Amino acid sequence: MADAAALAGVVVHYPGRPPLGPIDLTIAAGEIVALVGASGAGKSTILRLLAGLETASGGRVDRAAAPGRTGFVFQAATLMPWADARTNVALPLELAGVAAPEARRRAEAALSAVGLGDRLTARPRQLSGGMAMRVSLARALVTEPDLLLLDEPFAALDSVTRRRLIEDLHRLWAQRSPRPAVVFVTHDVDEAVYLAGRAVVLDATTGRVTRELVTPGTLPRPPGWRADAGYRAAVEDLAAELANSMTPFPLEEGRGRLARGETTTAGVGGGGGKAGTALDAENTSFEAGASTPLPILPPTRSKGS
Repeated sequence: MADAAALAGVVVHYPGRPPLGPIDLTIAAGEIVALVGASGAGKSTILRLLAGLETASGGRVDRAAAPGRTGFVFQAATLMPWADARTNVALPLELAGVAAPEARRRAEAALSAVGLGDRLTARPRQLSGGMAMRVSLARALVTEPDLLLLDEPFAALDSVTRRRLIEDLHRLWAQRSPRPAVVFVTHDVDEAVYLAGRAVVLDATTGRVTRELVTPGTLPRPPGWRADAGYRAAVEDLAAELANSMTPFPLEEGRGRLARGETTTAGVGGGGGKAGTALDAENTSFEAGASTPLPILPPTRSKGS
């Protein structure tokens, strides 16, 4: 299978923080990949690099998608408030030079595909959050992209709406021939395992890929798959890997504690490698997923004890 996009030794520099990278990641044509990691790990940066919206400081970014064949769905619906749903969805086609009647026809078809065929003339203020995100998804799909990038588009939605939109995304992906490559950013490990065929974990400090997990089963998921033992096991596996990527030292021997007598230096407040504090393992512990070690305070003795 050919590659839809690839990052090879990519480094991105930002003022006031350590650089992200080097990042090595390959996206195969037609696959769905979920990116998970702590806030600031570089998930959105990777999407912007793949979209051509950001330039790497070093390394190489390869994109197979032709100009105009990359779709992007942001965390917010980002719709034009003065325009109706059909006009919002037709916008990328009109910007690409498609005649207005054809752009409207394709916009109507895209809205029907996401279940909004009866809301063509609705303004954004007349749409629920889930409906607005469906319009945004239709706008990203109307150009029939080869690469679809989604940056936590369902994070602000209730769980029922989120599940419906994931099913819609699977259905629309499966209907395309050839299927587009999809890269989806999420903080939700359940969502990552259910949605994607492969989950990629990023290190909290460097943004490097720490592990890639191939999820069990086939896409789209069959009914009731969330109750499958393989699904639950994959969720727990991914959750553990995500916790490891977010701690200042691995959760291995000692189950979240340093070995007795050891010391380490960890950035305080998520400093990630900057001048930190020496920690005594005998008096220090931390929770999985915490960015700052939590000191174990000695018990307070009551008077007379």
